[in-house]
Amino acid sequence: MLNYNEVKPGVAVLVEGEPYVCTWNNIMQKQQRRPVNQTKLRHLIRGNVIEYSFQQSDKLQEAEIETKSAIFVFHDARKGEWIFHDAKDKSNRFSVDDEKVGESGKFLKPNTEIETLSFDSKLFRVKLPIKVDLKVKEAPPNTRGNTAQGGSKVVVLETGAAVNAPLFIEEGDVIRVNTETAEYVERA
Repeated sequence: MLNYNEVKPGVAVLVEGEPYVCTWNNIMQKQQRRPVNQTKLRHLIRGNVIEYSFQQSDKLQEAEIETKSAIFVFHDARKGEWIFHDAKDKSNRFSVDDEKVGESGKFLKPNTEIETLSFDSKLFRVKLPIKVDLKVKEAPPNTRGNTAQGGSKVVVLETGAAVNAPLFIEEGDVIRVNTETAEYVERA
């Protein structure tokens, strides 16, 4: 059981039987009143955000989130499915829809290890590694000109994703990309 003041960003709790994760909190105390923990909670499965205030007398139950590792196999764009297999058992395959993988799925290449997050044995999110190394498939030639601010160009990676990269990146280079912000990090 959690106390009202232990609900902080990143903590998953059950509110009226539904799983939420805290994204913001503020413990507030007015004159001669009991303190209140004002929070913004995001529903783990549906994704909607609610505002909720926890009183000093509230006792909360922490949501049990199960994490498993899996390996990406392939993406079926026609059906909108991503196929994975269990990290320990290759014969245990399962599919996930586009919504649960999200925008960062464009950086997935076969045999990449990921984590699946589930609540009550219902998978609600696929978590990619924060940084991945990908090969540059297409890069326009370098252009001379105003590079005082650090010039950049759009390069296409082996997965088909396009990112901004510095001018010195060429076709065939392997670069490290941040999957959360979809930005170039460094040359690998």
